[in-house]
Amino acid sequence: MAPDNKVRIPFHFHALGHVLSATFHRPFSHVIDAQAATSLPSIGGHADNRVENFRAHHFASLRAGYSHVSGSWVDDFGVVTSTTATAEGLNILDFITADRVVARLTSDGKLGQREAHIIALGSHFDNLRIGGHEVKVTLRHDLFIKNPTFEHLRKAVESDQKSGKIVATEDGALLCSLVEKIETDLPGAEIKGHRIKVPHFGEISLAEVFSVPGTRTLTMIRVHLGSPDCGELTALEVLAQGQPMPPVG
Repeated sequence: MAPDNKVRIPFHFHALGHVLSATFHRPFSHVIDAQAATSLPSIGGHADNRVENFRAHHFASLRAGYSHVSGSWVDDFGVVTSTTATAEGLNILDFITADRVVARLTSDGKLGQREAHIIALGSHFDNLRIGGHEVKVTLRHDLFIKNPTFEHLRKAVESDQKSGKIVATEDGALLCSLVEKIETDLPGAEIKGHRIKVPHFGEISLAEVFSVPGTRTLTMIRVHLGSPDCGELTALEVLAQGQPMPPVG
């Protein structure tokens, strides 16, 4: 409930999550609709969705996938949101597998603050494998914890390009990653920042972050497929937003 008796538009809560989606062009056209997708009502509350034993031809399968979003006032001056997407038994083309992958964003905002503080603590990979080879991913959760606003985050990642990480900024938008390090003995793999290029498969991006002021979108797995399969796939994607209170009407 709004913290005073004025005619006020409720705080505009905004959180989204889904477990898996894709568009394939080769060897035949096929679209995977967003699985276990959820959207938080603008007035707050909660929503969840779940799929069990999902399979789309040979392209992808899940033993279970589920997402949950919530938003509420904690007192007269603070709001919190949470969005989580989880996949268990993830299999992409029998080439990318994981026992469990979790994408999680939470935000904590106060009236008078221009942006809520959004963090990704709890996001992780369990037994991620590519081509049967273990892929160890070290995430830098302190990147969000230490940088509460978009401007803080932009300044913090300015030096990432020099260290080999991928950073792109344009028109008030920022692309970066939570990945600190990727380790694997997969033959032929080329690792650049959070991206792994695999011969005869394509490019895999891990823990990718798209950010604009007040909003973070975290995509744990994004795949651009080459030969023999061609298409685009996203797995474990969540969005959280914390913006100022709308003006009094």
